[in-house]
Amino acid sequence: MATSLSLRVNGEAVTRDVQPETLLVTFLREQLRLTGTHVGCDTAQCGACTIHVNGRAVKSCNVLAVQLAGAEITTIEGLTQADGSMHPMQAAFRQCHGLQCGFCTPGMVMSSIDLVLHHSHGNEREIRESLEGNFCRCTGYQNIVKAVASGAKAMGV
Repeated sequence: MATSLSLRVNGEAVTRDVQPETLLVTFLREQLRLTGTHVGCDTAQCGACTIHVNGRAVKSCNVLAVQLAGAEITTIEGLTQADGSMHPMQAAFRQCHGLQCGFCTPGMVMSSIDLVLHHSHGNEREIRESLEGNFCRCTGYQNIVKAVASGAKAMGV
């Protein structure tokens, strides 16, 4: 039996009927067509599905959509500035070549923003340890670490 779900996604009020067992990642991708949030492992291990819930990073494959009634959700699509420009962390990933195939990039960017805003990130070791819940099988992480440091500077944090 479907349940009515109301929340805010990328700054807009959203109300949809959802099945109680619908995962947030499925809701975002299939009902809202926000496909930047990727499904990688379905077990909250890889971080490809990372989004922000009320300003904090959450792996959306590990939470039911109905659990977030009234929440503020931000996906990678919601980071675009009003003038169409990229968020400073997105720009840093681009400038530092912190991506290769791009599959992990949306989750990596969302986790990196959370890292910069809420956790210690003063050196390479701290950045690497904080991103351990996000897997990249292509880059070797060196340029990702550079991107996070550069993005933090651009964010003024």
